[in-house]
Order: sequence, then C-alpha cells, then structure tokens
Amino acid sequence: MTEQTIEEELIAKLGDLKYTYRDDIHDRAALENNFRKHFEELNRVRLTDSEFTRLLEQLVTADVFAAARTLREINSFVRDDDTPLNYTLVNIKDWCKNTFEVVNQFRMNTANSHHRYDVLLLINGVPLVQIELKNLQISPRRAMQQIVDYKSDPGNGYTRTLLCFLQLFIVSNKTDTWYFANNNDRHFRFNAQEQFLPLYQFAAEDNSKITHLDDFAEAFLSKCTLSEMISRYMVLVASEQKLMVMRPYQIYAVKAIVECIGQNSGNGYIWHTTGSGKTLTSFKASTLLKDNPEIKKCLFVVDRKDLDRQTREEFNKFQAGCVEENTNTESLVRRLLSDDTADKVIVTTIQKLGLALDDKNTYKTRLEPLRDTRVVLIFDECHRSQFGENHKAIKEFFPKAQLFGFTGTPIFEENARSTQVQGQQAFYKTTEDIFQQQLHAYTITHAIEDRNVLKFHIDYYKPEGANQPKPGEGIAKRKVVETVLAKHDAATNGRKFNAILATASINDAIEYHALFKTLQAQKQTADPNFVPLNIACVFSPPAEGNRDVQQIQEDLPQEKADNAVEPEKKKAALKAILADYNTRFGTNHSLNEFDLYYQDVQKRIKDQQYPNSDLPHTQKIDVTIVVDMLLTGFDSKYLNTLYVDKNLKFHGLIQALSRTNRVLNDTKPYGNILDFRQQQDAVDAAIELFSGANKTRAKEIWLVDKAPVVIANLTLAVKRLDAYLFSQGLEFAPEQVANLKGDAAKAQFINLFKEIQRLKTQLDQYTDLTEENAATIAAVLPPDTLQAFRGVYLDLAQRLKAQQEKAEKADKPPEDDTAGQLDFEFVLFASAVIDYDYIMGLLARFSQQTADTVELSPAQLIGLIEADAKFMDEREVIVAYIRTLEQGTPLDEKAIRAGYERFKAERNDTELAQIAETYGLEFAPLKGFVEMILRRMIFDGEQLTELLVPLALGWKARTKKELALVEELGPFLRRLAQGREISGLSAYEE
Repeated sequence: MTEQTIEEELIAKLGDLKYTYRDDIHDRAALENNFRKHFEELNRVRLTDSEFTRLLEQLVTADVFAAARTLREINSFVRDDDTPLNYTLVNIKDWCKNTFEVVNQFRMNTANSHHRYDVLLLINGVPLVQIELKNLQISPRRAMQQIVDYKSDPGNGYTRTLLCFLQLFIVSNKTDTWYFANNNDRHFRFNAQEQFLPLYQFAAEDNSKITHLDDFAEAFLSKCTLSEMISRYMVLVASEQKLMVMRPYQIYAVKAIVECIGQNSGNGYIWHTTGSGKTLTSFKASTLLKDNPEIKKCLFVVDRKDLDRQTREEFNKFQAGCVEENTNTESLVRRLLSDDTADKVIVTTIQKLGLALDDKNTYKTRLEPLRDTRVVLIFDECHRSQFGENHKAIKEFFPKAQLFGFTGTPIFEENARSTQVQGQQAFYKTTEDIFQQQLHAYTITHAIEDRNVLKFHIDYYKPEGANQPKPGEGIAKRKVVETVLAKHDAATNGRKFNAILATASINDAIEYHALFKTLQAQKQTADPNFVPLNIACVFSPPAEGNRDVQQIQEDLPQEKADNAVEPEKKKAALKAILADYNTRFGTNHSLNEFDLYYQDVQKRIKDQQYPNSDLPHTQKIDVTIVVDMLLTGFDSKYLNTLYVDKNLKFHGLIQALSRTNRVLNDTKPYGNILDFRQQQDAVDAAIELFSGANKTRAKEIWLVDKAPVVIANLTLAVKRLDAYLFSQGLEFAPEQVANLKGDAAKAQFINLFKEIQRLKTQLDQYTDLTEENAATIAAVLPPDTLQAFRGVYLDLAQRLKAQQEKAEKADKPPEDDTAGQLDFEFVLFASAVIDYDYIMGLLARFSQQTADTVELSPAQLIGLIEADAKFMDEREVIVAYIRTLEQGTPLDEKAIRAGYERFKAERNDTELAQIAETYGLEFAPLKGFVEMILRRMIFDGEQLTELLVPLALGWKARTKKELALVEELGPFLRRLAQGREISGLSAYEE
C-alpha cells in the first residue's frame, strides 16, 4: 500500500467523521484566508486588511507555549480606530461546536524552508494537528526525528506561520500509529543522551492498543474526542514552558473520577502502577473539579512531609501558584474556610488533616460550617494514609465527602495487615474496603508492555560453600560489600547509573557505611588505579520532639522503632556520616537541618547526568545506603540498581524494586536487583498479586530473559550479520564493511549490528554472568572484533546520517530511500567510562610508557576512540594528535591537554588557510569572521557579503562564490560548534 493510498483512505475516513475536506487549501495564502473567514464568523467582526495583517503579526510566534496559551484564552486586540476587540481563536466553551476541516499535501514556503505536510487538521481554521504518513515499517522515533529536524530549520513554517498553533503530531504507517505533543526546542529534540519525547499509542479503557489508523481515527480523531483531548487533556506546564498530553489510562482515570463525582456515586480507587504519572492524573482531576460549583473543596492528601512538598511543587509546575504551602495546621484550616477560588484545591498531609479534625483542639469547631458541604479528598498512595483513625475521623466529620485513592500497590486480602499505623488498630483491611470500587487499573504489567517502565533483572546471590543461607537469611556484611564492589561497575554500566543498598535496620546501615570506608581504603592501597565508589547513607535521626522528623517517620516504621533504642548512639553515628558526606561533597549539612541533607542526597541521585562532563564523578553518589527512606515515592532515571539486604514482601517489595525501572534510553535496558536474601518466593508471590488480570504471563513480562537466553540471541544476531556479509560476497570482518555496495546494503549492516550492540549492552549489566557465560560471549564476538565493528558502525552511521539530513532538506526523500529511514541510536555506542578526561589521562600514561612497561599501543588507543560515539565529531583530530606523541617522552596530563588544544588550533588554522586560499580571501579577515560566528552562534549574511567585497565581484558571481564558500565552511563551523546550533547557517546551506 502506497503512502498516497493511505492518505486518500484517511481523508475518506475523516469525511465519514464529518470533517470538511478542503482540497482548495495548499499554500500559506489559502490557509490564512480560510482562518480569517472563521475568525470573523466566530468573533462577529469584519477586519480590514491592515487589521488582519496586524492580527497575524500578533498571533504568529516561535514560542509554542505562548501559542498554546493564546489558543485556550480570551485575547485582546486594538483595531485601527483604537477600539478594543476581545476575541478567541476557537469556541473555548464548547470545542465540539467549532468547524473541523482536513487539508492534505500542504506546502509552506518561508524565506528559509520549503516543507510539505501530508495531512493537517484545522479546528476553526487553525491548524492544530499534523499527520505524517509512511509506507515503511520505520521506527516511530525516526519519524519523530524527521519532524524535529524540520522544526530545527531557521525560519521554518512552524515558527513563522499559523503552524505555530500545532498542538499534536501523529505518525502512522497504517498499522502502527503514534502521537505526541508539540513543544519549544528544548523540549522537542533528540539530545545527546537520546532521551526522546514521550510517544503515545492510543488505547481503550481496558488498555488494549488502538494502533491501526482506521481504528485510531474512529477512537481519537472524532470531532468531540479530539476537541476534548486538546482542550481538557493537554497540560501546559508553566514552570517549564512545556506542553504535555495525557496518556490514555490517565484520561480514563480522570473521567472515572469526574463521572463518579458528577453522579455522586460513592468513593473509588485508581490502581495505577508506580512510575505511571499519578501526580499529573490527580492534578487534572483536581483542576477539573474547580469548575464544579457543587464541590466546596478538593483536598489532595499525602502522608509524608517530603511528599507534601514534592506534590505541591509538581502541582505548581503544572500550573504556577495553584497550590500554596500549608506550613502548619492553622494555615490548612484558614484555606479550608476560605471562599477564594485559589483555595479550592489544597495539598496537605494526612497528619495535618488529622490534627484539624482532632477533638482536642479548636480547629474542629471552627470547621463546623464545612460539615454539610460536598468535599472531595484524593489520597496519594492511599493504602498508607488511609488505614487507621484518620479515615474514621474524616468520614465522621465530612458525611458528604467522596474519597478517591491512587495506589500502585493496592492492599488485597493476601497483603493486608492487622495494623497499618503504629499503635492504631486498622479500621479497614483492604483498599476496596475503604474506597468501595476500583475505577480504573493500569498495572505494572501494562506499563512494562507499553515501555512506560522497564523490566527487572533479579540476581539472587548465592555465596560459595556448602552451608547456603535459607530464604530471608542474611550473609556476612563484609561479603555483601565485597560483592557490591566487584559487581557495581557492571550493574551500573560503568557508573553511569547509581544504586541503593536497602538494609534491615539503622544499626546495619551504620555498619555498612563503615565497612565501605574500610574496604575501599584497603583496595586503594593495593591498587592505586582503583576509583572508590562515592557512598552516602541516609536514615532519620531520633525525633526528640522535632515535628518535621516525627512527620517523616510516620511512614518509616523500622527507623522509628530503631531510634527508640540507644538514640544517642544513632545520633552520633549519623553526625559522623554527615561529616563524611560534607568532606566528600564540600557541603555543610548538620543534624539540626536533617531535611536539607535528605533533599541534597535525593538531588544528587536525580542529577547524575551523563556524560561525566556535565557533572564530575566527584559530585555524584554511587551507592546510597538506606533503611526505609527512598524505597517508596522516589523517582530517578539515573537510579538503576537495588542491592537488597532486608526482608521485603508484597507491596513493600514491589515499591522497592520500582525505584530502579524508570525509562532513560537504550543504555538502561532494565532495573537491576541484586538480592542477598534469597527472596525468590517473595518476588514470585508479589508479581502474581500485582500483575492484574494477566497473571499467566506476568513473570515473562516483568522479568528479563536469563543470561543464557540473551547469549543465544546474541549468537543468533552475530550469525545473521555473518550470513548477510557472506551474501554480499564479504568475510565476517570489520574492514570488509567498507566494501558494501549501495546505501541499502549499508543500512542493513547498521540495523543488524545495532541489534548486536543492544544485546551486548543488556548482557554487560547482568550481575549473574558466570565465567562460562563470559567465555561464551567472548567466543561469539571477541572484544577486539566488537570494538572494531563499533568503530566501523560509527564511521558509516555518521556518513549516512549526514546524507540523511541533506536528503531531508530537499522537498521529499525518495520512497525507497532505506538509509533515509534509519534510526541510528548513537547512545548505544557511548561509554560512560571513556570520556574526554579519561582519554587525556590515557594519553598521558601512553607517553610515559617505556619499552618495558607497555600497557597499551597506539592502535588500541585509536580503537577506543573510534568505537565511542562521544568522539564522533572530534576523533579524526584526536587520532592525528596521538600519532604525534612519542612513547617514552613523558608528559603529564596538563601538558597533554595543552598540547592537544594547541594541536587542534593549529590544525583548524591550516584548514581555514586552505579555504581562504581556495576562494582568494585573506586569512585574517576569514578567521575573524569565523570567530565572530562561534562567539555569537549566528551566521551573519551581511558580514559574509562584506568579506567578499575585496574581490570586486558582480552580483551573480558574488552570490555563486558565497554559496560555494558556505558549502565548504559549513562542516568546518559545525565541527567547531560541537553540537550547538548556529542560527541562520542552514538557510545558506540550502
């Protein structure tokens, strides 16, 4: 089926959905005339030509966020006679009553870009949805990247015309359909880490996918559904100037809550797994309730101080100032009694609410006027906050209240406890007992299948020897630390990620902290090249009447109990841990301000950016030792490993495991668990309990394949590449890839080897590889061969990508352009360990070698650089510099760095001098022109013209010379810019 056929069938389908097909709109003028007609009808006005021109100038903006806000608001405009006009672009009260039109093969020509768009959907004449159709089974990420590339062109139609109002992009090849939100550049690009924009597939209420274009159009593009999606289920994140579109399961949850409230049909709970975006869902439900006059107050209730702050910040991120801080119970009571609409949605803790309703104080009396009003309470992680007397007090005081709970791990009969809150007998047993009915479910099984969270790799560590521990029994702490030190680099992809060590008690945490310090010092003495892990340790101090610590400890039962025994020893140990932390990271934390220390630990775990140049390893935490803290409600994409030396089960187990499985990119294939307590039975039981309806395949879905299975897949992938090269008359050798004929053949190599690298990346992070496994992997693809193939891949991929980008600047790449559809995924080929600093250190060591102390050869050094994606733009220069170094002429690292920078500058000057000579220019003015561009990151056309003035050329000859010069100068400038965009350069290169 051709792309044209798919397009024609989609337009016919949209016609069935009552869209008007506008075959007369194919260019900018027609689009603007159509918009003017709808604008004037909606606002009951007739604009003069000058007014409409000024209106367009006011409306069109390069700021996607500003355009999205304008679309949803009442705006003002001053007419030619100085009278004001308040207007809207669409009917914002009832989006369904707008006009809906479809346009295809639309061309937008601006001064700097000439793009064609397959299908556009117009609402009231405003282009709000772009649909790009493909007839190849290409990666959705690749299709998205094409749109990103189009938007990156300076002066493109997305920033200079009405296309600035686009809210959604849809990509489909008929059978596979995805959608995503428009955004400003910093939220709409493939960055160096290849963290991609959220891509969505639509789904039914039972989470079954709706991906066929016909079904998708029926379910998603019907006029009222699309209107609802844009008007109600997109969120404008004010603090980040970002657009977010809600996922299908989030929408169904919000609808279920709103419907339940509208019908006043009791309570309910939402089972949405950890990591599924519950805060956004609850925010949207809360804000929609603001418009319900029958609801007096909506309280979002959390059960820990840090979650109170975190949730409030998240809410205010979605809408600045929508939730203010409740510093104490008095503030909460004041806001509950306030009639200000700004106080309608309140974030608070269960503890503050409990105090407000306590008979022992006057707050309850003051709140009497609210007793007979309708209030809504939404509980985060409801199984923690809702078992006990607080629930009883809320129900008794607010008889008309409706309670809604969000949880990733509901309480069922199997995991119910008789006591849920310290010292209080549970009033209810299960989540359903409290909240009556499940309104929507999106389990971890669904989330893993959707790639919203990762699978788990679980290594049940068995020590050597005959006396194996029983399930739940610990092993010697020294052995645990030695094992962590031995396996950590593999588990965390060369310390790209970090880990948590969960311990059974505060005393255990203290002992572990001391052991790491001792054993690492011993390893450093034995091996000067050993780089110690940065260890942090966090547990709550004895409360001693401190309300903040008391509140934190409400959900830390083990720490609360531990601190009751020998509290002074706990304080002394924590002070020593803080002192060690302050020394390591240059901070000044104290026990009196424990919360600031706790926040700093969390921030370092979250901010472990990659590569290391963004944040030096000295400022990162490798392992955080905990007891109860951080095992629930804490998210970080850079946390991938959990070491377990405590007994866990059911919801506590799943919560702990789920700290590791946030999605980053292909270098993080799964969450890594190393269990030192033989808890396989507990894991299996928890998976079965929380897998939802699909229990039969739960383990298969949740857990990655065992190492032998992945090794077998790697073996098969290598055989496929071998067979392919043989089919092309080539041997299985890296140097043979250069002999592949044609782009299609090269593209096939890219795809085949990329799969090999993905499987190797997965195996590299397995902590349970045996010596036999490692030998098999090395035999399948020897390390030197793998490294050489990586270098060949990067070289070829770089050339094909440049070719791809050049083709995309044309009107339309050919349909059979296989290379043009490639998704290269360079992040798979970037080592966390090998960065610029590492290479400079290696070069220094290389120069200091003698004939008797050879560690690495020039070829090995060059191989390392050529096989790492981080050096793609600079590797030729580094390789050339290596060839100038003489082994046995020792240089320290400072001298190596200075020498390299000098070598680069000389090489660049030589290249620039050759360009100057080719085009008859003086070297000094050309160098000044280049330096000005790199300083301002703007390509100035007027300065370019002045540069050529001494040549005294006619207009045509000068223009020809300018274009030829830029064609040669462009790659040189881009290399020196090191990934930064030079504004205006693309326009000249076209």
